[in-house]
Amino acid sequence: MPVNKDPQPSRARLIANLVLWVATGLFLINVVASGFFGSQLTKEPYSMFIHRVQDQEVLRASVGQNEIRYQVKDEAGQPGPVYATTPIFDLQLPQLLEDKGVEFAAVPPPRGQWLSSLLSWVIPPLIFIAIWRFFVARNGGPQGALSIGKSKARVYVEGETGKITFDDIAGVEEAKAELVEIVDFLKTPQRFTDLGAKIPKGVLLVGPPGTGKTLMAKAVAGEAGVPFFSISGSEFVELFVGVGSSRVRDLFEQAKKQAPCIIFIDELDAIGKSRAASGFYGGNDEREQTLNQLLTEMDGFDAGAATVIVLAATNRPETLDPALMRPGRFDRQVLVDRPDLKGREAILQIHAKGVKLADSVDLKQIATRTPGFAGADLANLVNEAALLAARRNSTRVQQQDFGEAIERVVAGLEKRSRVLSDREKEIVAYHEVGHALVAAIMPGSDQVEKISIVPRGMAALGYTLQLPTEDRFLRDEAELKGQIATLLGGRSAEELVFGRITTGAANDLQRATDLAEQMVTTYGMSQVLGPLAYDRSQRNSFLDSGMANARRPISEDTAKAIDLEVKGLVEAAHQQAVAILERNRPLLETLARQLLDTEVIEGEALREQLKQVQAV
Repeated sequence: MPVNKDPQPSRARLIANLVLWVATGLFLINVVASGFFGSQLTKEPYSMFIHRVQDQEVLRASVGQNEIRYQVKDEAGQPGPVYATTPIFDLQLPQLLEDKGVEFAAVPPPRGQWLSSLLSWVIPPLIFIAIWRFFVARNGGPQGALSIGKSKARVYVEGETGKITFDDIAGVEEAKAELVEIVDFLKTPQRFTDLGAKIPKGVLLVGPPGTGKTLMAKAVAGEAGVPFFSISGSEFVELFVGVGSSRVRDLFEQAKKQAPCIIFIDELDAIGKSRAASGFYGGNDEREQTLNQLLTEMDGFDAGAATVIVLAATNRPETLDPALMRPGRFDRQVLVDRPDLKGREAILQIHAKGVKLADSVDLKQIATRTPGFAGADLANLVNEAALLAARRNSTRVQQQDFGEAIERVVAGLEKRSRVLSDREKEIVAYHEVGHALVAAIMPGSDQVEKISIVPRGMAALGYTLQLPTEDRFLRDEAELKGQIATLLGGRSAEELVFGRITTGAANDLQRATDLAEQMVTTYGMSQVLGPLAYDRSQRNSFLDSGMANARRPISEDTAKAIDLEVKGLVEAAHQQAVAILERNRPLLETLARQLLDTEVIEGEALREQLKQVQAV
């Protein structure tokens, strides 16, 4: 938990509190004064007042700029009740009052008018000051108005980070090995300084979201047993210009006082984006000032006198300013990537420690079925499986709970309430079986694990679940063409069986077209265009930053050639899918009818039937 210190009240805070109490007291005095000195009279329209004067019912009147008070006669002609009216511009009123024998004079000032007038000028500014003080104290911390430029970093000391260590992290062994050196330096700096070595001032953790960058930073602090300052990059930038740079200075001043320590800045790209992205001096001035102050501080502090190590995390290192990445600031980049099969199994074991698992649960099999999952995804997967088991009132989490949790993450929530007509169910069944048959025969395709016509997610009316048997990092040209043919297998089945196509293949067509375009423009898999990269989105970020001229746009002839190549790849894959389904038409019919009866075909029964698929 963050360390909460109760600082002594500053002079500015005491003055602000005094102003607040004075404003409250004056306001109450004004209310009381208005109640005592303000007289409540029955008000009548001005026309009624004139009518009473003309009928000689008015005995005397006091005429003022804002109010006329007059006393009427009772039935015996004696002084009666007093009334008031609001005057209008009437130059004949004095003459009328004199002609009717009404005694009149100017209205004396009310006894409380001077106090009300004074308070009307004093109270609004005091109320404004009190409101301003409230919001500044809320945003600036316990130091009140003077703390708006103070750092908002949460400070953790040993034992308050939950004692997170490297044992709580798995799947990123290479990154852990890099950070062990930081821990050794914090614990035994003499071993390095005796050799003349200098520890890096800054270490940048780079990787996709959810891979455990923040957790690794806390583990470094937990292993070294030093204070840990944690702050997000967005917390430096505020409405007021100059606040960000002030907070950077204050953060490093606090860190030097508690050295050796670690400063962790999450989402560094919030303040560290390249200043050349919108022109050399373009962009947000406050963000630039904050970045400049951060650069100065990282250059300024003496690592020998105050051991302050800056850890930062970002998902987009390509957008950072080159000045941040030079030696002497962030000297080292540590890649925290998605885990491989062995890493996923280790992560599942860590997150499953507090979960009651059945003896039949095979974490290795679950790790095999979750390629591309980050550490946060796997933690969520374990939790989803536990929730599903609790929903079934089970005392243990079963393997089927993990299977359902994976499908939730991959395909979305099951929606059995979405009712399809018999005709739509038949189309969906043939569509999904078409995907499965083509995938079963294509080289390099992932294993088909399940076919379902139960709607899931927002738009999927059915799905074919393919799970890899191993981690793959490269795909050759034949395998990519096979993926395109698999994506078009559903549409080809509809065309072959029903003689027409539906809108259900929209997503398949989009993915197939994108993959074919990548083959041509990114991977250079075209005999016509040759080994050239035409995809502008894959350019180096240094060129995109404006520091150099970007590559010229492609010519009209080249664009036409790209379109023809993409169309040729997709059309060839379509013809291949149709040929495979025609060759295996009996199996297509059998599986589709079986799917209509059971809604789901999976596991070993499905794999045995797909072994019967014949190549063209």
